[in-house]
Amino acid sequence: SCDPVDTPMEIKAKLDLDQNGTPVDATKYRSMIGALMHLTSSRPNIVHATSLCSWYQAKTTEKHLKEVKMIFHYLRGTINMGVWYTKNFGFKLTGFSDADYAGCKDTFNSTSGGA
Repeated sequence: SCDPVDTPMEIKAKLDLDQNGTPVDATKYRSMIGALMHLTSSRPNIVHATSLCSWYQAKTTEKHLKEVKMIFHYLRGTINMGVWYTKNFGFKLTGFSDADYAGCKDTFNSTSGGA
């Protein structure tokens, strides 16, 4: 079952290495991340959550898999949303960016992004 959720990731969700977590199939996890990465070109609303989940492809646990599945649940509930590109589209580029400070709990690296 895939019950829709309102957000692709919990607002206060802070993923970490989860050293004591139960390992899961890394190949399946990477495949799911790859599918989400492909979707980010037309679904910019999942870029941040997908990016955070992609950091943990080397040592994937149930905690990480749960977060990736939540993104898919979000997509299920927002199936009619997205960016549509048409050939007659008048193009005007506007950019936005944002960053946090030392947001990664493991490395204290900052996360930045743009749209």
